[in-house]
Amino acid sequence: MLAGVFTLASPRLRAGSPRRLSLRHYHTGARFEGPWHDGTAPDPVAMAELSGVLADSATIRPRPFDATALGILADVAEAAGLSGPLVVRSGYRTPAINAAVHGAGDSQHLRAGAIDLEVASARIRLVGGLALGMGRGGVGIYARRGFVHLDSGPVRHWNGDAPGAGMPAPVEDRIGRIAAAWRNPGGRR
Repeated sequence: MLAGVFTLASPRLRAGSPRRLSLRHYHTGARFEGPWHDGTAPDPVAMAELSGVLADSATIRPRPFDATALGILADVAEAAGLSGPLVVRSGYRTPAINAAVHGAGDSQHLRAGAIDLEVASARIRLVGGLALGMGRGGVGIYARRGFVHLDSGPVRHWNGDAPGAGMPAPVEDRIGRIAAAWRNPGGRR
């Protein structure tokens, strides 16, 4: 169990209450700013744009991003008082990029249902704790790496900094591999 778990009633969409997002992809620089949900349903045009923004650079045709994962992101950001643009380190990953960064074989990133949200070190435990308290999807807290993983899969959690947490290389090497994989998606030299 992760220490410092906060309990919070999940902010829920109220019918007719539009939701906005402001985010930037850390590696590609792609941005989204605006309404993405009208309070009843996700906006299809905004979802198409978000799918492109949240895709890795190896993506030829963006995979439709999961609106539930975006709802979790929006709710966590709102509860934590995070202002935009939110910095997303990873959203949808192609299988090649996922393999290059040693992502889990069944990663929610592969189905466009996960977001690695960059969080300032002073707030990472708070943000992770709020996400855990919502009891929605997967939450991984990577304090040393500076991000919180949020996904729309089954409810579960992990400490990404724990020994044997699935990261075979030091942080600097993993970040370098992500950047290299996005610059060179086919593995060409």
